[in-house]
Amino acid sequence: MKKLLLLSLLFSKSVLFSQTVLNSLPLSLNNLEKTQILNIEDKESKDIYAFVWDNQNINILKYNKSLFLTNQFTDLIKKEANRNLLGATISAGQKPTLYWISGNNKNILITTYNLAQKKSESLNFDFPRNHEYIINFFQENNTFYILAKEKELEHLLLYKFENQKCEIKMLDFSAFTFKNKQNVNISFNALLKYFPIKKIESGVLNPPNLTSQISKFYLADGRLIFTFDDRLERTQVFEVNLNTGIMKGRTFDRSVSKSPLRTVNSFYNDKKLFQIATNKDELLFEVKDFDTKNSIKKYSFSKNDTIPFKNSPFFLQINNKKPQQLKNTAKFLKDLDGLTPSISVIKNKKNSFITFSGFGESFDYYFKSDSPEEFGVREYYSINKIVYFDAMLNENLDFISDKQSEPMASENLFYYLNFNKKITLYHALELKNYYILSYYDDASKQFIMRKFTDGFMIENNRNSIISKSIFSNPATFEKISSY
Repeated sequence: MKKLLLLSLLFSKSVLFSQTVLNSLPLSLNNLEKTQILNIEDKESKDIYAFVWDNQNINILKYNKSLFLTNQFTDLIKKEANRNLLGATISAGQKPTLYWISGNNKNILITTYNLAQKKSESLNFDFPRNHEYIINFFQENNTFYILAKEKELEHLLLYKFENQKCEIKMLDFSAFTFKNKQNVNISFNALLKYFPIKKIESGVLNPPNLTSQISKFYLADGRLIFTFDDRLERTQVFEVNLNTGIMKGRTFDRSVSKSPLRTVNSFYNDKKLFQIATNKDELLFEVKDFDTKNSIKKYSFSKNDTIPFKNSPFFLQINNKKPQQLKNTAKFLKDLDGLTPSISVIKNKKNSFITFSGFGESFDYYFKSDSPEEFGVREYYSINKIVYFDAMLNENLDFISDKQSEPMASENLFYYLNFNKKITLYHALELKNYYILSYYDDASKQFIMRKFTDGFMIENNRNSIISKSIFSNPATFEKISSY
């Protein structure tokens, strides 16, 4: 999954981020090419666990809600040595359980650690024969889930790991119809082949190359929400209850345009569905209540309109080159035409930050001059094109202009990582009002935890962050995770 890209930053030595060093701990890791960091919160006790492993040991660090280290356990890596760590849960007895996947993705090793007795025990889980591939994995309420595709049949498989047991739910999409780009009916399997399902992360501005996907899913309030924008006239939505596995589907029709629509998309956030539809002359934007499907707000912008509430200029970016500013709405819609439009929304207190964008990827080739072949060998490369601008909605979903709004905690975290490029082994944990960044400092051999909150402190009243647009650019940072 692509990471958020910080497009362009104006660095200032006077900037003091809204961040605090919580603690540091001497820690020696053996092989930084085979290491991971993972943080998790025990929702009941509010304890924070950090898992740091290399090719020899797994280090488990337990912190109380005040972030004081209360327990530490180092266990030898044995069966886990050639595996990758997918996720973790905390049992009712405050015993952390880690889920290690094999190199061929066919087996999960479930290891539970007893910090009081300093020991561990493991169980193996083999994926069934009808399992084809993993789509994604996530943790919710101390339960670990894996979403996968079933072979041949038009089903998804939802694996639920809890108390060292696995329950499998089948999500059947065979009764529903889908469309391809030519508006021809296709099967669910064909849809996923051409438009794979991508997970949208919460708490951050997801980048356009992710939000522009036709097939997406969200984790929200104990539910999985799937959205498919395979048709111009509607968004098809499926809601899955994680406790029961019951799935229900519904559709959200789009507004009618004066001229035929070319491309459409949607985004789910805070119990609302945001829909966008475009052609070369017009952009339609509508917000609907997710439960009732009623329209809350509806906007339409033509190529001749000026958009006064923009919190950034119109931008065009080709690959990783410096972004160019587009002069007006007509130029933006012209460059957007032919791309897949998208919306990214993140709510911060009462306001919601929103990025309108379009993303397209094409492939080309050249002949390598140093090739031993008579006519050379084709060397393929991709070309990414992105257009976007940022805006803000108030609690009534009215557009407002606030180009100097304070950065959010996640933005401060990304800014810090971009400024400190030597940090390569890290993981970020989103809590109620802040983020914790855990990372390994190889120079000092320290495991460090930092707290990031909303806002900034800047000397001489100088704001080095020019606008929200610098945080919505799509190219370098993926999901905040460890490698």
